[in-house]
Amino acid sequence: MISKKMNGVINGQINAELYSSYLYLSMSTWFSERSLSGFASWMRAQAQEELYHSTKMLDYLLERGGSAEFEAIDKPQCSWSSPLEVIQETADHEAKVTGLINDLVDAALAERDHATNNFLQWFVAEQVEEEASVGEVVEKMKMIGDDSAGMFAMDLEMGKRVFTLPAE
Repeated sequence: MISKKMNGVINGQINAELYSSYLYLSMSTWFSERSLSGFASWMRAQAQEELYHSTKMLDYLLERGGSAEFEAIDKPQCSWSSPLEVIQETADHEAKVTGLINDLVDAALAERDHATNNFLQWFVAEQVEEEASVGEVVEKMKMIGDDSAGMFAMDLEMGKRVFTLPAE
């Protein structure tokens, strides 16, 4: 049985993951409206991945005898000044999520909840991958600058990403 405290903090993270999905869907829409379909596809895959994270946490919570407490999801930003700003905000958001996951691990350790700590290690590793992936995109976007041919090539590259459910 999961403790009341861990139940609460995991519910909070479920909400944060749903917000992340909502934010990335907003970003995908922004890119679509600017005919950057590759970037839009990449962000849509991000949104799907975050939704998967929320359901993975929900399933774990229920498996441990916890209860779901769904809260309102904050409205995401809907407008940005440039593709680079969107990607930089994505990188900043992933760094914030990493902090939230680390806080969850700290809470699990404080509660001596070894099962939850073990479960959360998947998310710790996932965040390393997330930050590295978007960090690479930020650096490429900085190199491109205002070069439209570079932006076109980057859009094509970004469109190659698809979300695939991880093998459990």
